[in-house]
Amino acid sequence: MHTVLVGTSGVTASDVLAVARGGARVELSGEAVAALAAAREIVDALAAKPDPVYGVSTGFGALATRHISPELRARLQRNIVRSHAAGMGPRVEREVVRALMFLRLKTVCSGHTGVRPDVAQSMADLLNAGITPVVHEYGSLGCSGDLAPLSHCALTLMGEGDAEGPDGVVRPAGDLLAEHGIAPVELREKEGLALLNGTDGMLGMLLMALDDLDTLYKSADVTAALSLEALLGTDKVLAPELHAIRPHPGQAASAANMLAVLKGSELTGHHQDDAPRVQDAYSVRCAPQVAGAGRDTLAHARLVAERELASAVDNPVVLPDGRVESNGNFHGAPVAYVLDFLAVAAADLASIAERRTDRLLDKNRSHGLPPFLADDAGVDSGLMIAQYTQAALVAEMKRLAVPASADSIPSSAMQEDHVSMGWSAARKLRTAVENLARVLAVELYAATRAVELREGLTPAPATRAVIDAVRAAGVQGPGPDRFLAPDLAAADGFVRGGRLVAAAETVTGPLR
Repeated sequence: MHTVLVGTSGVTASDVLAVARGGARVELSGEAVAALAAAREIVDALAAKPDPVYGVSTGFGALATRHISPELRARLQRNIVRSHAAGMGPRVEREVVRALMFLRLKTVCSGHTGVRPDVAQSMADLLNAGITPVVHEYGSLGCSGDLAPLSHCALTLMGEGDAEGPDGVVRPAGDLLAEHGIAPVELREKEGLALLNGTDGMLGMLLMALDDLDTLYKSADVTAALSLEALLGTDKVLAPELHAIRPHPGQAASAANMLAVLKGSELTGHHQDDAPRVQDAYSVRCAPQVAGAGRDTLAHARLVAERELASAVDNPVVLPDGRVESNGNFHGAPVAYVLDFLAVAAADLASIAERRTDRLLDKNRSHGLPPFLADDAGVDSGLMIAQYTQAALVAEMKRLAVPASADSIPSSAMQEDHVSMGWSAARKLRTAVENLARVLAVELYAATRAVELREGLTPAPATRAVIDAVRAAGVQGPGPDRFLAPDLAAADGFVRGGRLVAAAETVTGPLR
């Protein structure tokens, strides 16, 4: 099994995905263990002094004015975990929790948190054992970190609460730890706070969304090309010299992908009606501009994610000169903004894909295709309601595009009087990404059927490869009405799993 080595820095997006989605093992580097020990010496020295230090010998948040005596500090650290593990609602997905845990471990290993090496090792042991704390949907305001989600993870580390074992069964965390030979952690000064104070949940979901959207944006270029071909549109608008005079990188990449998919097609540029088109509709002609703008949004979001990956988010932090200083680095605004931005871009990409699908089904705009691509229109309804489903998904995505990060609800007796809502932005983005895959699946379903209905004209080799692959995946072609839901589900899996892109690339080579 792949192993990710965690040092004081250098964790990559691929590392996070390997642990969260691939179940990779985690090991601490010698450099990380040394940095952990050095930072802990600083915390222990401050804890021995009579002067109060926030997070070490004081309460937290609005209760930070109370100096905590040495005999109560272990209890204080346990209590912050227990009281902050206050999430509610459905369970969060396993991959999200694993990303959350790994990213907190990454920051702990930076040497800026003051956590002991054996606590960090226990965090790694938990991941390697496949034990996943039960984390709930609601509880994070995205400021002071993802407090409630991280608290549920720390609670499991203490041997309390519930967790899912590697067999997928939820059981008491103490039992799972015992079965895997992991001793419950006894927290000391600052450690409870250090386990809770990070943007790890929203960052983990951002990294996974970026991974998914990379595939979906390539998929959208393929489905747009299929729709253009099925509508007998012109590929002249995809010429690289046209996109060079408006030099947005994403636009050029999307146009190049569509042109590669359409290479060798006999369908593009043909007009079978009595009113030849001077120009195709915006949903066809402007596909690279819309998808390209989304690609450039992805590039910006990746830059933010890389910066956040390189960060050590905690409060207070241990500095190399021995100071332990309070700060506001836990505020999730940088991550929250791009999470919301991605939801906007995804909604617009879905919206233009739905417009192309609707055009394929409308006999007045499809240039010779049967109504709703039905076998016997009137007796058969064809894909009429598949487009309804697609429209409902797009409408939901538009609602999900309303930014969470523009909101703030004060908390902690007005000490935390402005919060990022980044966790909420991440949660709704996950739904938006899932719906985008479904929307593209419906366009794929309609466009492949439409291309096959263009008898006498040969589609592009890449188009033919996609049609053959999607039919082999169990998505049926033209014919009388049938139970559509299984076909749409199969098309969704085909898109989501990257097989649509892979099928096109058998002819085009790697898409951009």
